[in-house]
This record gives sequence, structure tokens and C-alpha cells, in this order.
Amino acid sequence: MAKRDVPPRWDRKMQQRLARGEAAALGEFYDRFASLVHGLAHRVLGDERVADGVTRDVFAHVWEHPDAYDPKQGPLRTWVATLTHRLAVQRLRATETAALARGGPGTAEELERKVRHASVAARADYIVQSMPTPLRAALELAYFQRRNYRQTAADLGVTEDEARRRLRLGLQLLATAHDAGSPGAPPGHGGAV
Repeated sequence: MAKRDVPPRWDRKMQQRLARGEAAALGEFYDRFASLVHGLAHRVLGDERVADGVTRDVFAHVWEHPDAYDPKQGPLRTWVATLTHRLAVQRLRATETAALARGGPGTAEELERKVRHASVAARADYIVQSMPTPLRAALELAYFQRRNYRQTAADLGVTEDEARRRLRLGLQLLATAHDAGSPGAPPGHGGAV
């Protein structure tokens, strides 16, 4: 098992290539993380066009500041998710604050409630996407296809006890989305932005 403070080899090499200004590295980075970045941004903002803008901002930031990633803080995937979350929340706050200033409906408290809700939803999406495939498959069968644990076990070709274990562990992981600590906790981290 790798040491916790040593990032995966791909992460280190990617950061080095980005720091050297390799355009091909940015393409690979985009291919690997574009759906994660756009999905999180869309989940926070609820607007496809604005999520596209945040996605562009994230990849521009990565290209311009590849050394901002600190491998000691965790995997590159988590750093990108945290960056996306931070930029999306900033955009949401700016948009909502401008609407409030123009006399739009709502209050500052409603804005913060909306940000907290979007943050929990984005964190839940990130957790599900980061789960090992067996856990994610069990949750998808149980919740999206409305299968009980016996049907899930049969569909996955595992014992009923194993299906229950996978569902229980998947739900425990999802519960951490709501227990992120502070209201602005980024996906993949338990602390504040």
C-alpha cells in the first residue's frame, strides 16, 4: 500500500507536465476530469451555461497555476473537485448577490441556505463517483432501479449478506456528504473552503 503523503504516480507526472507547459498534458487532464468538473459545477449552479463557464475557469486555472496543486494535500482529483466547488460557489454567490442588489426575491440567509444545499448535493455526487465500482453498482441498483437487497444480490451475483454490506457501506459514505463539517465544505474534504 502506498504512503498517504505520496501522490499517485500519474498525479505527479501530470503536474510536472503541466508545469512544463505541455499542451498535450492539458488535453489528457481535460479528458480525465472534464465530466467531474462540469458535473460538480452544474450541480452547484443548476445552469448548464454557467457551469460551462466555471469549467473553462477551472481548466484555465490549472493551466496557469499547475504548481497550486500540493500533492501532500491529497490526490489531483480531489484538488480539482475542491477548486471546482470553490469557483462554482463563488459564481453562485456573485450571481445571487447581484440579484439581491437589483431587488430580486430572497435574502442573504436564503442565499447561504441555497449554497449549503448545493454544496451537499455536489459532495454527494462526488462521493458516488469516487466510490469503488461494487458499492456504486449496488447503490444504483437499489435506488435508481428500486431493487431490494435480494434482487441486488442476484443482479450482482453476490450473496445477500454481501449485497447488504455494500449497500450499508455505500450509504455510510453518502451520509458523510451531509456531515461535511462547515456549510462550505468542498467535495472530498471535511473542512471549510
